[in-house]
Amino acid sequence: MTTREMQLNIGKGSYDKAIESLKKTLTIAASAAASIMLVRGVINELLPYEVREFIFSGLNQLRSRVSSYHTIVIEENEGFSTNQVFDAARTYLASRINTDMQRLKVSRVDESKNMMVSMETGEEMIDKFDGTEFKWQLVCRENSAYNSSPNNNRQLEMRSFELHFHKDYKDKALNKYLPLILQKAKEIHEKERTLKIYMNEGDTWCPVDLHHPSTFDTMAMGTEMKQSLMDDLALFVKRKDYYKRIGKAWKRGYLLYGPPGTGKSSLVAAIANYLKFDVYDLELTEVRWNSSLRRLLIGMSNRSILVIEDIDCTVDLQQRDENPYAGGDDEKITLSGLLNFVDGLWSTSGEERIIVFTTNYKERLDPALTRPGRMDMHIHMGYCSPCGFRVLARNYHSIDDHVLFPEIEELLKEVEVTPAEVAEVLMKSDITDTALEQLIEFLKGKKEGANEGEKEIEKAGEEKDLLEPEGGESRVMTPTREVEC
Repeated sequence: MTTREMQLNIGKGSYDKAIESLKKTLTIAASAAASIMLVRGVINELLPYEVREFIFSGLNQLRSRVSSYHTIVIEENEGFSTNQVFDAARTYLASRINTDMQRLKVSRVDESKNMMVSMETGEEMIDKFDGTEFKWQLVCRENSAYNSSPNNNRQLEMRSFELHFHKDYKDKALNKYLPLILQKAKEIHEKERTLKIYMNEGDTWCPVDLHHPSTFDTMAMGTEMKQSLMDDLALFVKRKDYYKRIGKAWKRGYLLYGPPGTGKSSLVAAIANYLKFDVYDLELTEVRWNSSLRRLLIGMSNRSILVIEDIDCTVDLQQRDENPYAGGDDEKITLSGLLNFVDGLWSTSGEERIIVFTTNYKERLDPALTRPGRMDMHIHMGYCSPCGFRVLARNYHSIDDHVLFPEIEELLKEVEVTPAEVAEVLMKSDITDTALEQLIEFLKGKKEGANEGEKEIEKAGEEKDLLEPEGGESRVMTPTREVEC
């Protein structure tokens, strides 16, 4: 046998030995895996849930002690309450999802929103923060309390996120990474959430989606007043620690007053869209008792706006010195009951709240409602000004200037017309020239009508002077105007 043949035989023998060794290893591994599966099956079948949990918990502890990695488990629910950290993690990871993942979950519960792409059960995802890798896994397991629950109203499955990371970064995970996720999720929710407007039926709030398009850009109000209000709102939402330090409830009150049609309700919607606050539209005529009022106001969420429109004529509030118990066993709704929420003890039942009263007749309000500390800013919503007209022209016809603007602006200085009236005329035609010409005719007609009205009043006054004898009673009735809210 040649040297070459001997080398080939030796090489073949080594190869055969390696194959045999590999077969034995695979056989042992398969046998061990089968044994583990058999033992696990026996444990699941024969041992009670509590014993199984004890065994598996011990094995997990042993594994964690010898492992260089730590795990944080974030359950979906904490008792009967939703775990906010789980929701925050789900929202955050959805914004960081890797589309190369093999299994993704897609959902949408509101047609006005985009689809939400998230992790499917069992999938893993790596997220890097400050140079450290954090591995996320969505785990789903059977809820043992489901079948044992008398009412069987628990979830069939329990979901949790498992966050894995090197043990050297435990402090970073708890003190930096998870707080960052909570903050990022809050920002995402605030940006994407649909605002709600709540209406009261008795002492219960009923919500609907708020899709009012009004913004400060579309509001036909003076530039200085608009900017002043926006600055005040921006300062308010940043002063949590300031309000706590000075010992005051974190709230702000605004009184909107002026003629009907001047945009008071639209301004409330603009504030809601600017701050991303929900609106609670309180109809006082639906509330009979102070106790019902308290239940409603306690039921409001933080970061919300309480609105009472036409407060001077929605309800005949009892004076503070009247008997509050007349006609019933409970305390009837009173001015004091309302004031106690605005700036009394009940004003601390929530944080970061805006309170808005609207009225067409400011002079009718009890001074107790409008003093500083209750209504911090009084905003007069007046008739349409040249500045307000330009905003409306930009809204409805996308123009910033026109040859007819000077004539319209001069007429607006002489005629009292509301922004709602101007907007109605501008909407009548999509042709800009036609709409502006119609507005000029409308304003001229209002001006002539005002002049005629002044002449009638002067004429009536002259007739009164002629018919009223010296020292006697007048025989001419002067014109009066009855105003209804």
